[in-house]
Amino acid sequence: MIPLHQLAPGDDATVAAIHADAALRSRLAALGVRIGQRVRMVRKGRFAGPLHIRLGTTDVILRHRQAGQIEVAR
Repeated sequence: MIPLHQLAPGDDATVAAIHADAALRSRLAALGVRIGQRVRMVRKGRFAGPLHIRLGTTDVILRHRQAGQIEVAR
């Protein structure tokens, strides 16, 4: 497993674990980020900038730090 922010643009993976506090877990769940969900890295901001991911037909922008708390399996 690797942190979500290590995926390259175009890579697909499955959310395997979320290591975050309750508030962030709740926000991620509301956005559709859940264990078992397939995710695609669309775009990465430069210099640890925001990440653009796709969950099915939903596009989500996450902070680099938040993406580091999400582990994915390819």
